[in-house]
Amino acid sequence: MSIPCALTIAGSDSSGGAGIQADLKTFAALGVHGASVVTAITSQSTKGISSVLGVKPSMVRSQMRSVLGDLRIDAVKIGMLYSEGIVRVVAEELGKLDIPVVVDPVLAAKCGTPLLKPGALPLFKRLIVPLATVITPNIYEIRALTGTTVKKIEDAVKASEVLSELGAKSVVVKGGHLPTKEEVTDLLYVNGETTFFKHKRIKTSATHGTGCCFSSAIAAGLAKGKRIKEAVKSAEDFIIEAIRFGLSIGHGYGSVNPSGNPDRNQVLKDMSKAVKTLEDHPEVADLVPEVQMNIAMAIPQARSIEDIAAIPGRIVRIFNRVRPSSRPTFGGSRHVARALLTAMRHDRSMRAAMNIRYSKTILDVCERLGFSRSFCDRKKEPKEVREVEGASTTWAVEEAIKAFGGNVPDVIHLTETVGKEAIILVFGRSSTDVVTKVLKIAGRLRS
Repeated sequence: MSIPCALTIAGSDSSGGAGIQADLKTFAALGVHGASVVTAITSQSTKGISSVLGVKPSMVRSQMRSVLGDLRIDAVKIGMLYSEGIVRVVAEELGKLDIPVVVDPVLAAKCGTPLLKPGALPLFKRLIVPLATVITPNIYEIRALTGTTVKKIEDAVKASEVLSELGAKSVVVKGGHLPTKEEVTDLLYVNGETTFFKHKRIKTSATHGTGCCFSSAIAAGLAKGKRIKEAVKSAEDFIIEAIRFGLSIGHGYGSVNPSGNPDRNQVLKDMSKAVKTLEDHPEVADLVPEVQMNIAMAIPQARSIEDIAAIPGRIVRIFNRVRPSSRPTFGGSRHVARALLTAMRHDRSMRAAMNIRYSKTILDVCERLGFSRSFCDRKKEPKEVREVEGASTTWAVEEAIKAFGGNVPDVIHLTETVGKEAIILVFGRSSTDVVTKVLKIAGRLRS
């Protein structure tokens, strides 16, 4: 099965909270395979760094060529580069490629230890910043890169414009160090447009690795094919959860937790079981629609598509069986995920959904099985809804639920309309619950 691949070029953190270790954990948590190029070895704990050993530039080049010559890399994250020689090598090798690059300008550790030699900074600005699809500085890194002191959000906007002039395609300024008590504001500057992301400040000392995980989450989003704004928004949501579920380890700063919400692991476990069950039952192939099939399951507190696991590339019919195009991944669906988010606004217990083929016979089978049903005539969809990308599914499911008294039925039938196939959505409390219903439908259909 295919899986997006991302490469991290960064230093090793012996405490496991930041650097290469944090990057790979983040990739894994977001359903992306992580490859790595180590630029430096640090001896560090939660209390600080005691020593740093830079890797020879020739070895960095060798690592990059080994990975890039074999794997299909969909995005790159650059972290600690340490020396002038490493900066040159990374710029030379990545300059040959046309893939998204996220630059986390790691200049110094929390404890103040330099992680980029002072003599390498001018070269970093000249060779690495222009490679950035996204660059993610905090206010201290902004000052080092642009000479701008950021004391308020307006200063951050001006600084992002300067970084953009240096060649970065887009800039995310992290506002965690701004002197605000209750709220943190990050900003994204791209194509002359500024977008603000605001969230409540989380009071915790488990913040080690925040920047690494955040930039890696953006890279993971870009590796999945997301646009810059979408990838940044997803990373914002991800890092909030990673901080909220931070780990109080050691005697200094604890680490953010890329594995984050334990509900995510449970969802992936349930989804894997559900998909395996679908593969083991040939009769399910009779239910695959022209747009292919997908199944989705949300964490209990789901707020966005990124909180819902599904199959990227969907579930396809191969001869007389179904096969997933990939493994379950959060953010793996749009259509079914939007339908599920709409249903969860009415009933938080209905955490899973699956689309199957429509036919009158299948709908009759659902009735004989005693499944509650509703429908929406999509020909009545308002023009203003039709013109907004992604709004159609939300509107249709909302209308079907309203027609059912505001409750979520087992089955919703969305009728055919111009450019849209008629479809049946099956809802349940978990992905395995949905699969149980689908197997009953498939079995009765064949008999």
